[in-house]
Amino acid sequence: MKALCWEGINEVAVEHVPDPTIQNAHDVIVKVSLSTACGSDLHLLTGHIPFMEAGDVIGHEFCGEVVDVGRAVTKHKPGDRVVVASFIGCGSCWYCKHDQWSLCDNSNTNPGHTDLLWGASPGGIFGYSHAMGGFKGSHAEYIRVPFADTTAFRIPEPVSDMSALFASDSVPTGWMGADLGGVQPGDVVAVWGAGAVGQMAARAAQLLGAERVVVIDRFDYRMKAARDAFGVETLDYSQTDVGAELREMSAGRGPDVCIEAVGCEAHSSGPQYVYDQVKSKLKLETDRPIAVREAIQACRKGGSVFVLGVFTGWVDKFPLGALMNKGLTVRGAQQHGQRYIPMLLDRIALGDVHTDYLATHVLPLDEGQRGYDLFKKKDDGCLRTVFRPASS
Repeated sequence: MKALCWEGINEVAVEHVPDPTIQNAHDVIVKVSLSTACGSDLHLLTGHIPFMEAGDVIGHEFCGEVVDVGRAVTKHKPGDRVVVASFIGCGSCWYCKHDQWSLCDNSNTNPGHTDLLWGASPGGIFGYSHAMGGFKGSHAEYIRVPFADTTAFRIPEPVSDMSALFASDSVPTGWMGADLGGVQPGDVVAVWGAGAVGQMAARAAQLLGAERVVVIDRFDYRMKAARDAFGVETLDYSQTDVGAELREMSAGRGPDVCIEAVGCEAHSSGPQYVYDQVKSKLKLETDRPIAVREAIQACRKGGSVFVLGVFTGWVDKFPLGALMNKGLTVRGAQQHGQRYIPMLLDRIALGDVHTDYLATHVLPLDEGQRGYDLFKKKDDGCLRTVFRPASS
C-alpha cells in the first residue's frame, strides 16, 4: 500500500509499505478515508520530536471503514465507519479506568525512552515516533488499530466523514483544555493559538458557559476563521499588548482560564523569541515556552492555566514565582480522547460543534509534501491539510 513517510527534517515522501495485518485479537484494520495533518505533526518535521526513523509512517488524526477484525473485537464489524482516537487506550489499566486515556500503561510498546526522558511513560499514539510506541501512522491506505473496542468509535449516520475526522484529535483535545481547565459559566477565557485545536478549545469554552472567549494569534485568516465560525473575539499579539488587553476585557483581573494551544515552537514578536531561539539552537533548552509564559503572566490570581500544546523536554525562564504567588492551577495533558469522543460525535450530529470548515485543503496522498508545505508555511489560508489516501 501507499503511505506518507517521514524521511528526515522537513522531508516526507510517499512510499510503498507492507499492508497492515491483524496482530492481536483486539485489533481491527481500517481503510483510511480521511487523515489530516495536525499541528503537532509539524514538530516531527522540524526534528523537535526525537526517536524518528526514516520510513516511519506519520499521521494520527483519521477516520475510515473497518475491513477486518480480530476474534476478540465485540464492538466493530467490517463495513463500520469509525473515527479513531489518536492515543491508544487498553481500557483495562488503572489510567484508562480513571479516564486518563493518554496515560495508558499498556499501549506504549517502547516505554524505556520516555521513562528516561519524563520519569514515566504515556500511552502509545499512532505515527508519532518510536518513543510513543512506534505505531504506523494514518497517512496511509490502511492502518492497524490496537485495542479497537476502546480506541475506535462508530460514526453516527448523520455525521459526514469530514466532520467526524476532527473528532479523532482536534475537537477532544480542545474540549479537554476547557473542561480540565475548569471553565465555569460566566468566565472570561483566553486561548493562545488559533489553529484547529485552539478554535475547538474556544468553542468548548463557549458551550461550557464562558461569558467571553478571546483567541490570540498573529495570522489574520486564522483569527477570521475563529470569529466567523464561533463569534469569539481575537487579539493579534504582534500588534497589541496582550496582557493589557486581557485585563481590560476582564474587569482588570485577567482571564479566569488561560488555555495554551501553541506548543514547543511558539513564536513571539518580542526579545524572548530571540532568547529562546538562541537557547534552543545551542541545545540549552529543547522547547520555546513563550505562550505558556504569557498565559501564566496574564491569568488572574487564583485562575487556571491549561497547557494543550506539545512539549518535549526542558524550558528556560519558566515563571514559577508568578505561578506560586498568584495561586494558579497549572495542568497539562495529551488528549484523553476516549473520555470525550462519543459525546462530541453527538454534539457534531446536533450541530453544536461544526468542524468541516477546518479542511481548507483536501489533497490525495501523492501530494503529501505539498500538503505539509502549505500547512507548515500557512500558505493560501491553510487551516488544515486533509489527505484522501484512496484517491492517490
